[in-house]
Amino acid sequence: MDHLDDVQVRAAVQERYAASARLALEEQSPGCCSTGPASCCGEGPKTQPIDPISGGLYDEADTPFDAALAASLGCGNPTALAELSPGEDVLDLGSGGGLDVLLSARRVGPDGTAYGLDMTPEMLDLAEKNRLEAGIQNACFRLGTIEQVPMPDASVDVVISNCVINLSADKDAVLREAFRVLRPGGRFAVSDIVLLREIPDSLRGVVALWTGCISGSLRDGDYLAKLGAAGFVSAGIEITREYDRDALDAMGEMLDASHLPDGMSLDDAVAALEGAFASAFIRADKPQAS
Repeated sequence: MDHLDDVQVRAAVQERYAASARLALEEQSPGCCSTGPASCCGEGPKTQPIDPISGGLYDEADTPFDAALAASLGCGNPTALAELSPGEDVLDLGSGGGLDVLLSARRVGPDGTAYGLDMTPEMLDLAEKNRLEAGIQNACFRLGTIEQVPMPDASVDVVISNCVINLSADKDAVLREAFRVLRPGGRFAVSDIVLLREIPDSLRGVVALWTGCISGSLRDGDYLAKLGAAGFVSAGIEITREYDRDALDAMGEMLDASHLPDGMSLDDAVAALEGAFASAFIRADKPQAS
């Protein structure tokens, strides 16, 4: 299978998340019918698979925003790890249904603001619906891409993101923009998928793997190097979730075999990915002004 170009990657990601948002807005659960093979959407009862990457990331007792939680497609819980303080301004890159923005708004309190940025109008509609239902006043959502953030220089204290940067075809631009919008001394604190070793080049062109956060992921060392090149200091990666064979088999069941390279079975794809990636929390700082 040929590699996807940047335009195809963005279109595939946007359609996947737009479909998920439409289902959520229609009060349906965004399961396999939004992302998986058509065969799973046939007649008869449907058992929606639990995504081993996105499932079980939040303490539901501490997450009162049920609708936003149901629409979450992340790979971590950056708001629990970013150590947000009252009065801070926070930007969530790729805010989706708004869960992390709403949680951040609650943590920074009325003297702070949580901003959400997303390129998918359907997701912004869903996020605003969730904000209104949650009664959150200090949050707002903006349309735009994470490669060209529509916010002024030095306008926020913290940049968070949840399994989105790996979906960008220009990660250097994303990190430069994150650095630009942070105030001196600001923090970069994101959850993302990182590669622990290389995966077969042929798998990087698989649409389902791009929209599912794997094949666009950086090697852990490359992620740190790109943060440094953007100007960040004190960068570090903390692995938060590794995936055993059962989890990989579950992911394999959610792929469309027709998307795989010629001659590769789902079992082959799972074997190729075993031990290759993990969810991680990535931290870095913008230096204080000299």
